[in-house]
Amino acid sequence: MPSESLRFETLEALKNSPKGKLKYSPDWLEKGEDILAGCVEVSSLSRLSGQILKRLSPRPLLKTRSLSSCVRDTSPEISRDLASAPISPRQISSPIHAEEDEQKAEGIQEDSVVSPVASSPPAISVLSPRATQMAGCILMCEHKHKARAKAELSLRQEQQERLVASVSICESEQLKRYEELMELKQRQEYQSMRDMMEKETQESLGRQEKLREEHRHRMKISNLRLREAEQQRLREAELERQRQVEGRERHRAINAIQEEVLQLNQLLQPRPSTHTDPALDHTPYITRGNQLCSQVSEVVPSSADGQFPSVEDLTVAERALQEMRSLVRNLQGEVAQAAKRKEQEEEEEKKKRHEELKAKQEEQKKTAALSAKEKPKKEGLQTGADESTLKWYSVLQEAASQCAQAFDEISRAKDTQTKKLKMELQKAATTPVSQIANISGAPLKEAFEKIDKLLSNCPVTSAGKTISTSQHPQGLEFVSYKLAEKFVKQGEEEVASNHSAAFPIAAVASGIWELHPKIGELILAHLHKKCPYAVPHYPPMERGTSVEDYQKILGYRVDDSKVEGQDSFLKRMSGMIRLYAAIIQMRWPYTGKQGPHPHGLNHGWRWLAQILNMEPLADITATILFDFLEVCGNALMKLYRGQFWKLILLIYEEYFPRIEAVTSTGQMGSVTRLKQFLETSLRTKQIPVPKSELGSAFFSS
Repeated sequence: MPSESLRFETLEALKNSPKGKLKYSPDWLEKGEDILAGCVEVSSLSRLSGQILKRLSPRPLLKTRSLSSCVRDTSPEISRDLASAPISPRQISSPIHAEEDEQKAEGIQEDSVVSPVASSPPAISVLSPRATQMAGCILMCEHKHKARAKAELSLRQEQQERLVASVSICESEQLKRYEELMELKQRQEYQSMRDMMEKETQESLGRQEKLREEHRHRMKISNLRLREAEQQRLREAELERQRQVEGRERHRAINAIQEEVLQLNQLLQPRPSTHTDPALDHTPYITRGNQLCSQVSEVVPSSADGQFPSVEDLTVAERALQEMRSLVRNLQGEVAQAAKRKEQEEEEEKKKRHEELKAKQEEQKKTAALSAKEKPKKEGLQTGADESTLKWYSVLQEAASQCAQAFDEISRAKDTQTKKLKMELQKAATTPVSQIANISGAPLKEAFEKIDKLLSNCPVTSAGKTISTSQHPQGLEFVSYKLAEKFVKQGEEEVASNHSAAFPIAAVASGIWELHPKIGELILAHLHKKCPYAVPHYPPMERGTSVEDYQKILGYRVDDSKVEGQDSFLKRMSGMIRLYAAIIQMRWPYTGKQGPHPHGLNHGWRWLAQILNMEPLADITATILFDFLEVCGNALMKLYRGQFWKLILLIYEEYFPRIEAVTSTGQMGSVTRLKQFLETSLRTKQIPVPKSELGSAFFSS
């Protein structure tokens, strides 16, 4: 405070003054000396002390009470008590503070009241030595107490800091424990939740697995039922297919039986050219043969409208065939006996008449030869095919027409995508047929497999693209029609220029025919349309038909009202007849089927029989007979043996003169070839195997 600072400055001034030099020893209190002993007398300052104090302090000098007055007022008892009694810091501080308060009050009063005597300096009283000693002791006590208080305060601060630090550490530890507890609770809750979720997951997985198991069980049951239904359907389909196959086989067998019965019935007819006994009556045989033919004919119509003959019908037909064969054998036996009897009679007559009979016989032979030349005009053969053949021809043409109508949409399509698909399908069908060659069996088998896959709705690769008939609803009909057309065209062009190409094309065609019967019907329909002589059928010219249209019906090519030459026409007809003759005797070796040929040698025998029942045509009949016998003669000879040679003899003796009669001088080339072939065959009793026929070595290569 300012008063304290002034006090100490005053004391310092008194100390330095000559009168105020006091002896002070810090050991006074311990020695028990009287501090105020030297301060009994009142000491006074000079007049210049006030000015000195003013110079020392800028503030006005405070009015203080003199130490002497204080000492006087204080009794010796009190002073002793003060000297002997210990003074607490509070007791020391309170008088000091009280004194400071009094000084502040007096200072305020002195400032507010003007001193009456301004000229006189203020009087300053100085404490006595004992009071000074007391004040010093008090100050020392204060300093000690302050130091002790500071030490205690610092100690207490340190303790407080240690306490606060310990409390803080404890609180932090408790906070950590609390956090650990909370974390533990969270982990436990999380663990419980995870356990609950895992439990629920396991339960849901269990339920799902149970549902899956039930679903698998139901699927297994449904699959078993579907498999059983599919197996039942397959069994029924197999039974139906087997029934149809057996029905077709029975149908073919009945047709073959009917054909053979008709042929055998012709053998029952009397032949005026043969030297038989006039007493031999053919009427019973002819009547019974006609009855058997009628019986077989009654069985055949039962297979119309998609129905097949039954086993009983086949049995009836076979019995009729057996009976017909026995009739023919009996008739041939009687004819042989009659011939023997006639020979015996002739020998007897020869013995009687000698030379006259010989001359007469020569005349009779000459007369018979002349009558044989005139006989075609007298007897007259058919000018066209019989009714059953024409009906068969019409059925095939109708089937081809229906097939063409079935793919009318794809053939008339105008959009680019359908046109592109049509071209790709046509290439896929015709390219393998064009690649057939008489080289080895491997390429032939590859071409066959491509065609078979295409007709079985399987995808095939053509020109780097994958194509299938299932890509269009009418794809299969379109491919079937174009494939059959291509086979016939190969015969018309390829076989016509290269006869050795007939057998490889025929092998593939017969194999496809066997697996896909519809293709065979379409092949026959196209063949009959382009070459009616393969039926055989000589179409008559109907009213209202132009010459050009009639020539097209006969098989000629007409371009811009120009008809092709006869040589080109005969060459094309020859190629198609050769292909047909090769087809009826060829079998595809890889199918593994044991059934009969779909269009076998019996049809070749029928074709020959029908040709011989029709009036020959100039140039055409000789050409197709030679081509057919050269390709198919060896196979027919091996199958029919004696009957075949009788047929060859009939051609040479009876039918060939008819051919010569209708042939002009400029058309004798084909007639000459046929005559040489017949003479060589009859002389050697052998028909050679065709040079281009395919053997087992070819298919294994």
